[in-house]
Amino acid sequence: MFHQTLARTLFRAAVIAAFFAGYPCLNSTAIAAGGAPLPAREKRVPPANAAASVDFPAMVERYGPAVVNITAHAAEQQTLGPTPDAIDSDDPFFAFFKRAAPQSQESQGSPPRAMSGTGSGFIVSPDGLILTTAHVVDRSDEVTVRLTDRREFKAQVLVVDAQSDVAVLQIDATKLPTVKLGDSSRVRVGEQTLTIGSPDSFQNTVTAGIVSATSRTLPDGSNFPFFQTDVAVNLDNSGGPLFNRAGEVVGIDVQIYADAERYRSLTFAIPINLANKVLAQLQTRRNVSGGSLGMEVQDVGPGLAVALGLPRPAGALVNSVEPGTPAAASGLKPGDVIVQIGDKTIDRSAELVEDAADLQTGTKITLKLIRNRKPMTISVMAGASGETPGARQNEDGAADRLGLIIHPLSEDERRASGLAVGLMVDGVSGPAASAGIQPGDIILSLNDTLVESQEQVATLEAKAGKVIAVLIQRHNARSFVSVKLR
Repeated sequence: MFHQTLARTLFRAAVIAAFFAGYPCLNSTAIAAGGAPLPAREKRVPPANAAASVDFPAMVERYGPAVVNITAHAAEQQTLGPTPDAIDSDDPFFAFFKRAAPQSQESQGSPPRAMSGTGSGFIVSPDGLILTTAHVVDRSDEVTVRLTDRREFKAQVLVVDAQSDVAVLQIDATKLPTVKLGDSSRVRVGEQTLTIGSPDSFQNTVTAGIVSATSRTLPDGSNFPFFQTDVAVNLDNSGGPLFNRAGEVVGIDVQIYADAERYRSLTFAIPINLANKVLAQLQTRRNVSGGSLGMEVQDVGPGLAVALGLPRPAGALVNSVEPGTPAAASGLKPGDVIVQIGDKTIDRSAELVEDAADLQTGTKITLKLIRNRKPMTISVMAGASGETPGARQNEDGAADRLGLIIHPLSEDERRASGLAVGLMVDGVSGPAASAGIQPGDIILSLNDTLVESQEQVATLEAKAGKVIAVLIQRHNARSFVSVKLR
């Protein structure tokens, strides 16, 4: 009897021990011993955050040095900030507040505002490429970048993209700390985020929160691609990185002040995937410009296809041709649309970049293009050189019928822009304003024709159809803009 009781006690102890130890043979042992089969254990799934806890302090220590302070200066005032400035009616954030969150009667007349003139940014390449928001640096004449190690640099504004609110800066430095870019398409509502800013004290400021909402469709059917967070509004964080729990940047922080009863202020984030597209377009221009051909190109959108008389929006549109390069020697001109290189059809500018990068010095390649609505073929010799013909001096100009107030470039403006000819935009209204042209832009051509005076602009506008293609230079970057005429 004693042995039987002891055996049962030992067996029960073994079962309990096996249960806690997780022996896979537990059920078979119990059955073999003559007992009833035990119910199968439910598989334990560790919570999502069990593998590794979020170490925000370590994240700040590692990536904080890559966050910079940005101050933009304008000619008419010392800085453009630090108070929020009203955003334009064509700004995507204005559309959100107008259609998704209408203002109250008491606050009518006070449009949403965004931080401009001062904010943060973050370094994405060791050689000084920096991302921030367009609001922070737009309309600036000089931009200063301060690092957490107290170094200061004058930055070159490479890109200001109003639709994505992304700006790209370049400083002259090497071996800089960088952040790690993530995938914003994987951002989920409710996940934890952290943002780092850089005020003027050369130290980081940090706020944390969750993703409140991702991209959405507005009542009019338009897409609002930005996602919303509940991180605390912090003036110097606008333009800084928004990190996920893995320490990857998934967005660029944007502070919007609505001045409405319903939404006093909100924090949004520009999806990093949008910024990556802007970086890719910049790299496209750099590759072609610095590669074996010597020109800048861009994609052809639907509006430009109509303005240029193309059968469909495809090809690589030439923005500029560098003197002394193979492109210049071949006779390529701004406004040409390259539709084929060799035997390969070109649908996007990136395809031309890839093929041009593979060309060896001395290689002769045929380009098929469309110029002034007519197809033509030219040959380019990689590594060849040539000089572009000089341009005539500008004449005085005034207001043109596109809604532009312009004047020929002065000597100082030619020296600063590196251009021999062009028309400086002093003011915009009507079609030009709707198309996104801004004061400070330089008008280079209309419908593939270089312009040097207001008289030329008026003549070309009179001959144009409903849409005209305008080549502009902004912050040393060129792009075509399609303007719908009255």
